[in-house]
Amino acid sequence: MIVGLTGGIGSGKSSAVKIFKELGIDSIDADGVAKNILNLNNTARKLFITEFGDKYILKNHKINRDLLRKDIFNDKSKIKKLESIIHPIVREEIFKFIQKSESIYTIIDVPLIFETKSEDFYNKIIVVDCDINTQILRASQRDNQSEESILKIIGNQATRKERLSIADYVINNDSSYGNLKREVIKTHQLLLGLKVNE
Repeated sequence: MIVGLTGGIGSGKSSAVKIFKELGIDSIDADGVAKNILNLNNTARKLFITEFGDKYILKNHKINRDLLRKDIFNDKSKIKKLESIIHPIVREEIFKFIQKSESIYTIIDVPLIFETKSEDFYNKIIVVDCDINTQILRASQRDNQSEESILKIIGNQATRKERLSIADYVINNDSSYGNLKREVIKTHQLLLGLKVNE
């Protein structure tokens, strides 16, 4: 069973995934794969240089992500070009991971399920949810960014209502880590088809 796990910035997706891993569930971070693909995958790298040139290649041969982000942030056509290079290869890597996975279900940690209209790829979808003030507080503490820049990111993501509309399971993460752990264990039991006492 392929389970998509999603949530907005600062919702606590990574913490939830960590608990699922402690329960013996294999998971892959789609964002992490995407971030490294231009450095690690020769096919993606060649396509990128053909499309964007080599001005983004640093002396150590890595991609200058800051410059790339700055250049494409407000240019939808460049974002689309970059996604057309990265996304098929990310999907390929995820397929390979799923085939190797030995846990009873496999979690794909992916921030943009609603936005990419990829719900049909998953057998079940978990949304890690919290209110917007909690998102802002967590994301600004973690990333050392201003409230304004966090709000801009939130504005570019699906709304809370949109995300919840595709959820098979919702993990509420408005309070403590202990509560998050209880919510994850409950969801894990539901995915295993066990009866859960509310």
